[in-house]
Amino acid sequence: MQGQIESFYDPTTGTVTHIVFDQRGGHAAVIDPVLDYDPKSGRTRTASADQVLAYLQANALSLAWVLETHAHADHLSAARYLKQQAGGRIAIGAHIREVQQVFKQLFNLEAGFLPDGSQFDHLFENGETFAIGALEAKALYVPGHTPADMAYQLGDAVFVGDTLFMPDVGTARCDFPGGDAHLLYRSIRALLNLPEQTRLFMCHDYPPNGRAPAWISTVAEQRRNNIHIHDGITEAMFVGMRQARDATLDMPTLILPSVQVNIRAGTLPPAEDNGVSYLKIPLNAL
Repeated sequence: MQGQIESFYDPTTGTVTHIVFDQRGGHAAVIDPVLDYDPKSGRTRTASADQVLAYLQANALSLAWVLETHAHADHLSAARYLKQQAGGRIAIGAHIREVQQVFKQLFNLEAGFLPDGSQFDHLFENGETFAIGALEAKALYVPGHTPADMAYQLGDAVFVGDTLFMPDVGTARCDFPGGDAHLLYRSIRALLNLPEQTRLFMCHDYPPNGRAPAWISTVAEQRRNNIHIHDGITEAMFVGMRQARDATLDMPTLILPSVQVNIRAGTLPPAEDNGVSYLKIPLNAL
């Protein structure tokens, strides 16, 4: 069975949330949902996630999975909210434990936070298959942007997370803790060794030159036109470009709040004795 896909673009963070389902009235997975967050006021909202829920309801879809491609640094995850509203299991790659360990130390998190992945309902291993109703999906380990990135393959569609962007935008940065440009090159080349007609669904788009947001390309298009890693670019060339470019980039606006929530599978930090949850800002640590 060929799955159906609906996508939602959040212009504030440039994030694309995908819904994959087997049939109307069937089962669905939501990939990389967004919890809206205003860094000026510290307030969260659920408008983006509520669009997803409305689509699930309108199509009588049962939510089987909330899939995270990695612990994002540019938006807060709405995974927990979706599970609370619609059920399903929250899943991410098993290497999230490495990311949790790093950030538990950086943020000096509470003793009760265990960097063992237990905040998620399931941790995928490379090559693991799973079902979305009548659809069969496969988890692919694609490290480099972070140590824990996963892509998800369903038939001729692959949801690549932050490994690749649209060909005119290029590839993801590798200067976060545990990032590795060598690994990213190898992960991307593994994806680009898939059949040329394979559709690649991006997690983000930052449209240049005023073009409209887009998030679907093919292996053939990426191999021919990706400005960072088209055919003919060697690993050494890519690593040199990526390291030089990363050295010029500012940190993402939402990295500090995002990571603290996303390593908890979209759960806010525990409320303190006044009933309020707090996010930490480590000074002079990054």
